Amino acid sequence: MRSPRPIVGLLALLALLASLSVQASLDLYRFDNPAQEARFRALTHKLRCLVCQNESLADSDADLAHDLRQEVYEMVRKGQSDQQIIDYLVARYGDFVLYDPPVKPANYPLWFGPFVVLAIAALAAAIAIRRHNRPDRPPLTEEERRRAERLLAGTDNDEGDKS
Repeated sequence: MRSPRPIVGLLALLALLASLSVQASLDLYRFDNPAQEARFRALTHKLRCLVCQNESLADSDADLAHDLRQEVYEMVRKGQSDQQIIDYLVARYGDFVLYDPPVKPANYPLWFGPFVVLAIAALAAAIAIRRHNRPDRPPLTEEERRRAERLLAGTDNDEGDKS
């Protein structure tokens, strides 16, 4: 059996190279001052890539993410405020572009849906448990209970069994 060390090392190297490529793509942008660069980095981490599964614009390598980063870069360089940039992207792509969408009626399923699903699951579990604990047959009559006690005590002589 071969040692997994070469495979682990290769995977670690690939992960390192992937992170360096993302960092290198952010370093391609030139800013007038460190404040602009900090705003750009913060914005690209605040905004979601529209085609990736839960990745920020800063982390994504998708073509659309490159285009959106370029757009954010140009708006930062033009001196637009963070709110202006966010408002523009939300108007164009919807609240999905935000990692932290606002609480408003259109986003209620996003914010409260998991709690509703959890409540429904808890209700269904409670109903199932109650049904499981409920007896399937009606309770014994007084005569059936006395007969069962006699049977358990071994004192019941069944009249139908005269052998």
